[in-house]
Amino acid sequence: MTFSPEIAREFVENRIAFVQRMGLKAECLERGHVQLLAPIEGNQNHIGTMYAGALFTLAEIPGGALFMTSFDVAHFYPIVKELKIEFLRPATSDIRCELRMTDAEIEALQAAANKQGKVDYLLEAELVDTEGVRVARASGTYQLRRIGS
Repeated sequence: MTFSPEIAREFVENRIAFVQRMGLKAECLERGHVQLLAPIEGNQNHIGTMYAGALFTLAEIPGGALFMTSFDVAHFYPIVKELKIEFLRPATSDIRCELRMTDAEIEALQAAANKQGKVDYLLEAELVDTEGVRVARASGTYQLRRIGS
């Protein structure tokens, strides 16, 4: 059982007060594919570019969104073990972050977590501006855990 796009959108956009305040929007929420947007408006730092914390949040939240739309939420839950971000250039517009995972990858992770109780996996993302220019890249180690383990 996965969350419907409507329920996933509610979680992604409104369940974490900080994320709600920054105006993060879920543009795509489907099995194996999520795309989120952080607006520049309201997320600028003292020099008018996007605040590093907003970029970090935009890099972290898609991992949870991908879990909700792709994994069996009745039997598993995710943990973020590590997230690294490399800031490549100033972000001066809205920024998007997208993650993809194949059905085969999803099923293999669930099978491993079901057998072992947990399994680590890597998600890599690029954060791009409205012109498609990469402003940051992120690498996160997540862990899928079987409920009751």
